[in-house]
Amino acid sequence: MFAPKHVLVPVDFSEPSMRALQYAGSIAERYDASLHVVHVVPNPYIDDPAGLYLPLPINYVTDLVNHAQRRLDELLAPGDRERLRVKAIVKVGDPVRQVVAYAEGESIGVIVMGTHGRSGVAHLFLGSVAERVVRMAPCPVLTVR
Repeated sequence: MFAPKHVLVPVDFSEPSMRALQYAGSIAERYDASLHVVHVVPNPYIDDPAGLYLPLPINYVTDLVNHAQRRLDELLAPGDRERLRVKAIVKVGDPVRQVVAYAEGESIGVIVMGTHGRSGVAHLFLGSVAERVVRMAPCPVLTVR
């Protein structure tokens, strides 16, 4: 029986991820589950032409994380945050790996995520975070378009 105790919604602040947040909130409310809202700041490295990866200044990464945390904290009204027992988390790294690792570590029952719905050449070159999460996730994944 589907009765998740924890619902995860990765957000990148795009329109599809905001729609996914609405679905995830509905699911969390329906099943009295906690809502985990996660944003992943991509690996903070500059690709050097010589083939090396140079880390950016630590303040740059810290500023990105702090900015993302403020945006996450503003996504839901305080009453909704309390009612849904929201955990708003910022991670740094590969979005797919971070989402899957978070789902495993927090015993997430379902992941709800937005998809941009790219196809053809755009999908070939840009790939799909949602598709890769579906393949690797330890739980069901609901994609919202």
